[in-house]
Amino acid sequence: MGLLPARTVDADPDLGGERAMIYGALIWIADKLKSEDNEQARELWAGKGKEAFEAERPAGAQGRTRASQDRA
Repeated sequence: MGLLPARTVDADPDLGGERAMIYGALIWIADKLKSEDNEQARELWAGKGKEAFEAERPAGAQGRTRASQDRA
């Protein structure tokens, strides 16, 4: 998923719904982190994030640090 160009609310009636969904998701995340299940949520989300980063890493880049990738 890449970045999308900025749009004004008036130009796209669906944008209000998208913004509401994203805002609602952020509120849900904040509530989850304040709950008794916060450790489980952190572990789950960290694992999913690591998997996503690995999936996006170019072939042959396993084990290379960001600094070595920048120099290449």
